[in-house]
Amino acid sequence: MTTRYLTALPLILALAAALPAQAADNTLGKEMRMAAAVGNTEEVMRHLDQGVPVDAANEFGKTALMMAVEGDNLETVALLLARGANVNARANANCTALTFAAENGHIGITALLIERGANLHDRTRGGWDPLMIAARYGIADMVEQLLYKGADPKASDKEHRTAMMDAAARGHTQVVKLLVDAGAELEAKDKEGATALLLAAGEGQTDVVATLLAKGANPNAHDKLGGTALIWAVGSHRTDVVELLLAAGADPNQQDVDGVSALIEAVNTGHGDFIGPLLSYRADPSLKDAKGRTALDIARQKGNQEAIALLSKP
Repeated sequence: MTTRYLTALPLILALAAALPAQAADNTLGKEMRMAAAVGNTEEVMRHLDQGVPVDAANEFGKTALMMAVEGDNLETVALLLARGANVNARANANCTALTFAAENGHIGITALLIERGANLHDRTRGGWDPLMIAARYGIADMVEQLLYKGADPKASDKEHRTAMMDAAARGHTQVVKLLVDAGAELEAKDKEGATALLLAAGEGQTDVVATLLAKGANPNAHDKLGGTALIWAVGSHRTDVVELLLAAGADPNQQDVDGVSALIEAVNTGHGDFIGPLLSYRADPSLKDAKGRTALDIARQKGNQEAIALLSKP
């Protein structure tokens, strides 16, 4: 046997000897995490007393604390924190105990985590902080709690979406009010240039649209392609939203990069019931799209007799 192999032999033997112990540690860690997930605090305590590391994580980076949080097991969470669990440990997707609490709506656990030093501004891999997550799910009490503790209502994710944009698109009116009152930017835009008002209008979230307009949102804001809340609402056939926007001063004659106005969009999408209201708010039927067509031209191409009749009136 050469000297090189003799030198390596002690290391190989040491690694081999360590394998059973490591496997045992992994088994015990798994048992502790499972106990935490179901709220078996006594079993978790027994494993900790046996020397299982409090932050032992599974292959996804999830610790016993994270699993206890997901299971809404407050007593187990309190034990793990008292025994030194890292409140800001991150799973593989950058999730933390606090983001898990926000996602599951566990308000009591959220308060405990914050008290023990949880970072309000940590982000998941998608760029979501706890406030964005709570807002997305419409958990108003948690949003209020996080804002009180110092969460940033102006923060945005990788798509430049703010907590308010997500809440607006999903129709969480109370959350939108809380965020606006806390300083969220009404005219903030995502990567596509959409504001909270545009997103709410496109999804037909009437109450949110009314709230945003009452708070001072610009009814004529447009995205990167020139689309306005009115064009979006017409295209999605959101009747109540269209009425709100027109009454709030939305300009029916704004055109997007393709020259599409709200009136042209109404004809394009077959939503002829909007033609009369738009005309009453002085929509200009002579406007042309990028192909040189008026709304009447498009109606004729489509053979839409009702639209033709409405647009042919003097």
